[in-house]
Amino acid sequence: MEGLVTEVPGRLAIQMANTSPLYVLTGPTAVGKTELALQWAERFDAEIISADSLLFYRGMNIGTAKPTSAEQARVPHHLIDIVPPAQSVNIAEYVRWARGAVTDIQARGKRILVTGGSGFYLKSFFGPVVDDVQVRPELRAEVETQLEHAGLPALVDRLIALNPDGLANLDTANPRRVMRALERCLASGKTLLALKAEFAAQPGPFADHAVRGVKLERDPEELADRITQRAEAMLAAGLEREVLGLIEQGLRDNPSAARSIGYRETLAVIDGGLPPEKLQEEIVRNTKRLVRKQRNWFRQQLPQLRAVDAATAQALTLFEV
Repeated sequence: MEGLVTEVPGRLAIQMANTSPLYVLTGPTAVGKTELALQWAERFDAEIISADSLLFYRGMNIGTAKPTSAEQARVPHHLIDIVPPAQSVNIAEYVRWARGAVTDIQARGKRILVTGGSGFYLKSFFGPVVDDVQVRPELRAEVETQLEHAGLPALVDRLIALNPDGLANLDTANPRRVMRALERCLASGKTLLALKAEFAAQPGPFADHAVRGVKLERDPEELADRITQRAEAMLAAGLEREVLGLIEQGLRDNPSAARSIGYRETLAVIDGGLPPEKLQEEIVRNTKRLVRKQRNWFRQQLPQLRAVDAATAQALTLFEV
């Protein structure tokens, strides 16, 4: 049956026959998502799907502020502690896992609450995030070799030659983005603008569900205090001891995990690149920078989210179920 698309302030709802809504709760780091998510899930008989890019990893507990065992016992959680810290995770894998979790939860007649602060994973619930361009390993190796020997300007020149209609606002100072763009143009034989148009026309992975999204916000000074308190709590709980154990499990083999806030600063202390007395200060500074990026992402990429003040938010009326 065909779906009926409706738009209301703060929501994107794609109404399909015989599907229940997906509820999405997000907001910047330290805003207070965890407890409110638990309260809502308990009140409305829901299960929680994580949309946090670090909660996948077993053993990364303190630095990620992962829900505790007691908190996870209050409400069933999905996509937490599913891979070792040495194993990278990409968006295609996340979408597959999340689709499986949605099917599983709905089969048991439960509501679904998606919560987390990782923008790209969150976006998968509102629109397309993965295209079907396949890049052969040999082509990727060729582009990497050109970057190594000829430098970034050579890659940009090659990309410009393949895109006479422009580079679609590509950040040409970012080597990784230039490499990925060039690979996709070479693999597909299409320009960036053509690929962008095709991508935008795709249905999202969850286009067969209604999606209701809420973004928690908090006074900047209050949020800054919470960030400082969180960093203090992490260090008191033994963050450095956790990182030492994760190194033995291959943390350094997973750049995305090793570069995440809390872990990269602690690794810098362990490696002698950061004085121990500066650890908390550096974690706080980088967390505040992340919060600014998260806010910009939510505003630009997920404008349909309804803003709610975390200081006064109530589980009962959060989504007006």
